[in-house]
Amino acid sequence: MAQCTEWRETAYCKSYDSTLTSLRRRREEDPSFGIVQLRALLDNLYIQDGNDWVGRGELQDIAMQATLDAHESFLAELEAEQRPS
Repeated sequence: MAQCTEWRETAYCKSYDSTLTSLRRRREEDPSFGIVQLRALLDNLYIQDGNDWVGRGELQDIAMQATLDAHESFLAELEAEQRPS
């Protein structure tokens, strides 16, 4: 039965990893890219996620969830950097 979900896990991990890599690269290349900009991106992603009135399909739903999770994870990283030691 585990083989039935393997493609889902692969799709999620691939989307999550590529999104997180892209966000980290953007931060390295543009130090002004920070919490405010990331929250604006997240707001737009949540709107996009909610606009699924025709249905994206399971694969696109998985990719969207992975993208949202990667953005949330990166936001947590940036917030941790801002906390005083």
